[in-house]
Amino acid sequence: MRRQLGSDAGLTARMFLTMFLLAALYLFFLAVLWQAGVSYTGMIIFVGIMLAVQYYFSDRMVLWSMGAREVSPREAPELHALVERLAALADLPKPRVAIVDTPMPNAFATGRNPANAVVAVTTGILERLDPPELEAVLGHELSHIKNRDMTVLTLASFFATVASFIVQNFFYWGGAFSGRDRDERNNTMLVYLVSLVVWLVSYFLIRALSRYREFAADRGAAILTGSPGQLASALVKISSSMARIPDRDLRQAEAFNAFFIIPALNGNSIMELFSTHPSLERRLAYLRKLEREMEEWR
Repeated sequence: MRRQLGSDAGLTARMFLTMFLLAALYLFFLAVLWQAGVSYTGMIIFVGIMLAVQYYFSDRMVLWSMGAREVSPREAPELHALVERLAALADLPKPRVAIVDTPMPNAFATGRNPANAVVAVTTGILERLDPPELEAVLGHELSHIKNRDMTVLTLASFFATVASFIVQNFFYWGGAFSGRDRDERNNTMLVYLVSLVVWLVSYFLIRALSRYREFAADRGAAILTGSPGQLASALVKISSSMARIPDRDLRQAEAFNAFFIIPALNGNSIMELFSTHPSLERRLAYLRKLEREMEEWR
């Protein structure tokens, strides 16, 4: 029996608004680069190539960077069976399955669309969670695939990455203005300031969307499994285990926090405004609310 996740109107509206605002921001960014003397043809070629690489190969780059290894049903029969069952319930093609050899308990999904999706879990999460809790985590990741929010974040983050790269390397490339005329110095400074603004605005817009998509995926997992409490239990276990993970392992995984079900952070000291995820307390409160609603439906 398929469990209808349906479309999350709130997530859909937020994804549309985020992409609209970012598109306007990035068009302004390109206009400033062009006005500053950046070759129009070269700019289009560069942007086209980089965007295509990020869109078509981002999943492979994430898997490679995390050291994830795809596993066959023979290598991980129980894991494949859980993924296959949940994919059928969600009316999704079965995604590929990968395992990351790390003690850090976590899971993530990547891929540009449902037909090219991959669900990855760490050895740490396989060791710590009971089967119903693991099922809930996998339901969360499959909900990301169903909602297609990974594609939106991949596209949204592209120009933010370009702007961040310009800001971080500005003084290395052109911070010393010796030998340049006044107009060229002004154009260089304009590119830097606009890049900084684009990066900052993109940073907060993308994180706001990222936090909401976690709520939407938590809701999807609750519907697929019929048990919000199992996901809540899994989140508590994963979060409490982070304190016992070596800082070196957390730092290595930090760049991929937007993908994880729980960010690779030691404790909850980070301000939620700057985080890719809502706080654990808010997610648990949301799951308790869902559990009460599901009890009333029954």
